[in-house]
Amino acid sequence: MKLLRNLQVPTGNILVVQGEHGKLECLSLADYGKSVNVKADFLGIDRELKQVKHTSLLPLEDKWVITTSSQYGCPIKCQFCDTARMGFGGNATKRDIINQVLTAIQLHPEVKFCNRLNHHHARMGEPTLNANVITATEALIEILPEYFEVHNSIVYHPVISTMMPRQQRALKNYLYLWCDEIKNDKLKGEAGLQLSINSTSEKERKEMFSGNALTLNEIVYIVEKLPPPRGRKYTLNFAIAGYEIDAEMLASAFDPKYWICKLTPMHKTVEALRNNIRTEGDYTTMYPYKKDEESLKDAGFDVLVFVASEEEDLGRITCGNAILSGTLPEVHYNELPV
Repeated sequence: MKLLRNLQVPTGNILVVQGEHGKLECLSLADYGKSVNVKADFLGIDRELKQVKHTSLLPLEDKWVITTSSQYGCPIKCQFCDTARMGFGGNATKRDIINQVLTAIQLHPEVKFCNRLNHHHARMGEPTLNANVITATEALIEILPEYFEVHNSIVYHPVISTMMPRQQRALKNYLYLWCDEIKNDKLKGEAGLQLSINSTSEKERKEMFSGNALTLNEIVYIVEKLPPPRGRKYTLNFAIAGYEIDAEMLASAFDPKYWICKLTPMHKTVEALRNNIRTEGDYTTMYPYKKDEESLKDAGFDVLVFVASEEEDLGRITCGNAILSGTLPEVHYNELPV
């Protein structure tokens, strides 16, 4: 796969690559570690987070995050995502997805083992609209150990993030295959499923997803048929932007025995700011998330709060961003020769 651009930002690299049908975008990132930007009482990380600032990163041997595109652009038109600005050019091929991961890995030939490689199908596109995401993930389970020489040492943790699109008629079968065969069986629990819910108000959800997401009742009808998760529970994600979060209603629809709730900032994409969708207050502190964290915990959920630094958000490595849409990092970055 030809590397077209390599933007080095504070937490890693934004890569533009040549896919089989056009340009794609992927990320190779390091992580601060849970002790810096996560609060999760159920994991024993229960101290009060103060302001999250950019700091030293974990070695890639400890944790490596690779984010890939599942589509050329995106057809969903979420009101807070810049990817829709590119239009839609179809699905990434199986080879496209595999080669994005390998291109990111090849940036660091010095890394000989990886205790945890998180692979997020979350840069451009809605992954459940592309069956190649599943076949590529199955192939990567076999391929990746060859790239890590110390006893083929790697823990591979792929994650699908989905807004549960109305267009996907086979969504129930798709998610069941991901959860039963990949998460529970082939990876013994080392895979994730995250539903981008954001609000319990159907009016708000219809607006933010441009009418392209299933209703919560339709989502529940699908996910209640999923197998109990092996390893980490399934995730309900909420980007905090003043949206309604009815914790009791959620707990009655999604069994807290199988689901955790994750709270994140609403990232400052061009579209989010244009549509006045934003996290109130200082999103690098716990303040915007505290009320919802408490109500969800009271309803019986395990709650993980992820607080981004400005360097992560303005570095364009967070969800909803794509430099192919015409944006660039708003923090210091270097464009490396390719």
